Amino acid sequence: MRVLIVTDTYPPDINGVARTLHTLGAGLTRRGHTVQVVTTVEGDDGLKRHVMHSMPLPGYPGLRFGFASTRQMLEILDSYKPDALYVATETLMGISAIRAASKRQIPVVSGFHTNFQNYLEDYHLPGMETVAQGVLRAIHNQTARTLTPSVDTAAMLERWGIQNVGVLGRGVDTELFDPKRRDPALRQAWGADKDTPVALYVGRVAAEKNLELVVRAFDEFKKVQPAARMVIVGNGPRLESLQQERPDFHYAGARTGLDLAAHYASGDVFLFPSITETFGNVVLEAMSAGLGVVAYDYAAPRLLIRSGQNGWLAPFNEEAAFLTQTRVAAAEWRNDELRFAARQSAFDLGWERVIEQFEHELASVMHRMID
Repeated sequence: MRVLIVTDTYPPDINGVARTLHTLGAGLTRRGHTVQVVTTVEGDDGLKRHVMHSMPLPGYPGLRFGFASTRQMLEILDSYKPDALYVATETLMGISAIRAASKRQIPVVSGFHTNFQNYLEDYHLPGMETVAQGVLRAIHNQTARTLTPSVDTAAMLERWGIQNVGVLGRGVDTELFDPKRRDPALRQAWGADKDTPVALYVGRVAAEKNLELVVRAFDEFKKVQPAARMVIVGNGPRLESLQQERPDFHYAGARTGLDLAAHYASGDVFLFPSITETFGNVVLEAMSAGLGVVAYDYAAPRLLIRSGQNGWLAPFNEEAAFLTQTRVAAAEWRNDELRFAARQSAFDLGWERVIEQFEHELASVMHRMID
């Protein structure tokens, strides 16, 4: 197949969607397909990319919205002649790609990767959620299939009236995210020795990640473990204010590759209070690295965590329960059996099965178009 991926975010961007799309594209290439990418950032990952104009999301310069006219997208389609499109983001660029593909009768699979409708209040646009749902429904129902990473999100999209929804899960590189990458020197830089528990957060430092609960949760953690350290890995619009609010935290900035893997493995308990995830790749990475995760019972945590056995779950959006589970985690931070079970849970979720399913989804819509 000749596949065109259309996405506003792609490496070198550092986020779960960008990493996922790169992994899917590279995986299709390994399986003998040809892949090109329409995106907003320059880079060289071995795939040809068409870079479009873009603008940053207001209040969040690290995320961009791409702009491309239907005419521009038609030019790319006529030159490349793809068999199928995967449109990963519901922006003007994605809409133009869907329109152009319709004119050329090329099948489109769309992806629902981000709960943008839940971000609106955080970014000073309250009351727009219903409007956003209607817009998203109209966009996705122009495509042959909509893929999203969790059963929870798929059910939500079906309630909105989006048709032909499927679940395309996520994978993890268990060789990269491995407990053996634990680094005593890195822990020492955090002010932690072998007897000091380290709570970890990895992700965007942004309002939609519910970071206020990270702060409160760590305060509960310290009630049980007074010597504990808190490490924040990531960048975002809330970083500066959080640094001012909590100068006692260690801020590692954005990390990638082996460096990121070492940061995961050098922690002990992963705090993940977000309530806006479609999946939550970082939960899978943390578990692969041998960390017990405290999270809400939805998306990836619901799929992966058996509370008390390989992590700790709280009912969705019940903050008091999340804080209770954090105290339990603090008491059990050295529970090697639980951390081993977390690592074992990740082994069943390699990327190859996800890439194979993605290939099948694209081939299915292409064959339906031919039939």
